[in-house]
Amino acid sequence: MRFIEAIKANAGTLSSVGRTKNLTVLKDMLGPAYRGLFLREGKRGDSSDVPAHHAAHFDWKYTREKPALANLYEAAKTSQWISEDVLDWSIDVDPHHPEKRLIDDAILPLSAIPQYRALPQKEREKQCHAILGWMLSQFLHGEQGALFAACQVTESIGGLDAKLFGTTQVADEGRHVEVFHRYLTQKLGRLYQINDNLYVLVDAIMGDSRWDMKFLGMQILIEGLALGAFGTLRSATQEPLLRDLLKYVITDEARHVTFGVLALREHYTTQVEEKERRDREDWAFEMSLLMRNRFLAHEFYDEYYGHVMSRAAWDRTILESEYMDRFRRTMFRRIVPNLKRIGLLTPRIRPHYEAIGLLEWENDPAAPELSKDALLAA
Repeated sequence: MRFIEAIKANAGTLSSVGRTKNLTVLKDMLGPAYRGLFLREGKRGDSSDVPAHHAAHFDWKYTREKPALANLYEAAKTSQWISEDVLDWSIDVDPHHPEKRLIDDAILPLSAIPQYRALPQKEREKQCHAILGWMLSQFLHGEQGALFAACQVTESIGGLDAKLFGTTQVADEGRHVEVFHRYLTQKLGRLYQINDNLYVLVDAIMGDSRWDMKFLGMQILIEGLALGAFGTLRSATQEPLLRDLLKYVITDEARHVTFGVLALREHYTTQVEEKERRDREDWAFEMSLLMRNRFLAHEFYDEYYGHVMSRAAWDRTILESEYMDRFRRTMFRRIVPNLKRIGLLTPRIRPHYEAIGLLEWENDPAAPELSKDALLAA
């Protein structure tokens, strides 16, 4: 019964899997997809064990030969922050405050749902509070995945400059887990389970033995998407604590994505065989589809709308909404230019991205060209 319910719950995602028809990529995704979408491991208890297989790379020469990464490491060392020193945790977060709105519902999918528009103002504010809790919960779960992936990458990547920067990212991700969890539990009083699609992504990244796949999945895709999502959310909230929290997290994430671009560009353009590069190209696209579906908010739907509309109707409403169009246009803006920079947006794969409306930003600046001020302004 649970298995059948899992198939029904993820029918939309399953129908979009395998567009590239790359059997190698589908084989790599089979285990994570089975555990995440069918067994729904992320919802079976208070913890999950994800199998991880990778080699720890030791450098006995300790050579420093990557100046760009060395500069990034120096910037990361001087940019560390302590949440108690920079964030005012005494701020009272009130979902009904008229001048400090938690989130503008114009950026949410709720505004496309007739049942939501018919609700009284207080109830709409309550649901905005809940869906913000859902969004931040997914950020928290993603940051925990990023923390563990950063540990693995620091072990497995070659080159001392990259390993040294990796240590700063581990500290960053641990801090992000701390502040998101604290905000969710102490200020919002909401904590949702991990979304099934996000679980598949984390499982696939953690279990892959190749260092570059961990980089591609976490540094380019998940961290890139988070960078766009954090910026969008920061512009849509008037709550001062959340705005400050996101400002510091965005600054950290920008370094992480830049790390991924710097590490992968040379590797994919000079050191990877054509077949391997194609596999990574297809894998990145399949993962992009999963990330797009991650924001269908099924856990929120189950709580508030499962009794008034079908899941298929919910998915259709969300996917066709102005919200989803804005999602594609802003959040993937931080991914597509980086994929192009590292050589994974070739003429062969471009039609797939074009079909789901993600090519608009391909000529935007990649992560190494974006300043902190530009990211915060966006």
